[in-house]
Amino acid sequence: MTILGGFISLALGILAVTAVSNFLFFPRLKATQPASQSKLSILIPARNEAAVIDQTIRGLLAQSYANFELLLLDDQSDDGTGAVATQAANGDERFRLLPGSPLPPGWLGKNWACHQLSQAATGEYLLFADADVRWQPDALTALLTLAQTGQADLLTIWPTQQTESWAERLVVPLMSFAILCYLPILPVHFTNWPVFAAANGQCLLFRREAYEKVGGHTAVRNNVIEDVALAKTIKANRLRLRMADGNRLVTCRMYQNWPEVKAGFAKNILAGHGNSIPFLLLSTLFHWLLFLIPWLWFAATLDVWPLILGLIGVGLRVGTAVFSHQRPLDALLMPVSVLLMTRIALQSIQWQQQGTAEWKGRRLEAGD
Repeated sequence: MTILGGFISLALGILAVTAVSNFLFFPRLKATQPASQSKLSILIPARNEAAVIDQTIRGLLAQSYANFELLLLDDQSDDGTGAVATQAANGDERFRLLPGSPLPPGWLGKNWACHQLSQAATGEYLLFADADVRWQPDALTALLTLAQTGQADLLTIWPTQQTESWAERLVVPLMSFAILCYLPILPVHFTNWPVFAAANGQCLLFRREAYEKVGGHTAVRNNVIEDVALAKTIKANRLRLRMADGNRLVTCRMYQNWPEVKAGFAKNILAGHGNSIPFLLLSTLFHWLLFLIPWLWFAATLDVWPLILGLIGVGLRVGTAVFSHQRPLDALLMPVSVLLMTRIALQSIQWQQQGTAEWKGRRLEAGD
């Protein structure tokens, strides 16, 4: 167990150093006014979002930043999404509803919807946002301020995630955990290496010139994790990628229950591992070693070493929870979170082998 314990200790040490560095240097949105009131195009692809779109539209139209247009593309919804959005806009001239065109060959649904939105936009900045993202009144001013001061070609925000059910609380905060513990912010901001790149499709703010330079969503038309692919493309073109925490100014409740959590994460997790099943299995084993095995080792031996390793793993989860405004006590169930992610990984593998992955009624494959 000495070699295994040494490996776990080294890995947790690296994660801890990364987390502390990010706690110190990771930017947060702050409600300050931008120097330039550039025109902003807010672009929302929406497919069957009638349950959430009313609050989203009202929140955006109530922003303290006024120089924007709000375009919503109704992606062939069958639940009245477009009608609900139009009613929520209440005649505001900044709002436009676009009908989505049929999905062409070689495209995934969301990417095609975002492409159509970009073609209709007139702003100097393009903000792609999900329909379930919530905006505090000063969110856009904070967003534009950070983009301008950081000279960002792409600014991606990690919204404060709202979680209610136990499945949400144990799985959704792992996104923040992964970003804060695995991706050091300094090389993200100050190197051109695509390996130090990530993004969250819930909130992507592009300088229009940069978006067009990298080919926009056309360049990632068949990529399931198009947000990360766009971030890597920005870096590959020696443009500036910036990331920031939403700091409760931008929030989102992604899912409502375990079936939604499982399906939502399963549709992306394999693609996030290069569509490599061996890599995903190796990653799963790695997380078992770091966050589950120390507790089993401690239960079998009552040694201090595995207890310390287990507590370090929980401590990392506590720290990232505090930073991202989640519930710190949920970190005590980190081993359960790892087991739930294992189930999600197995679901993703099963979908790939059976060719049955779907999201919102569409197969997760580019059109033929």
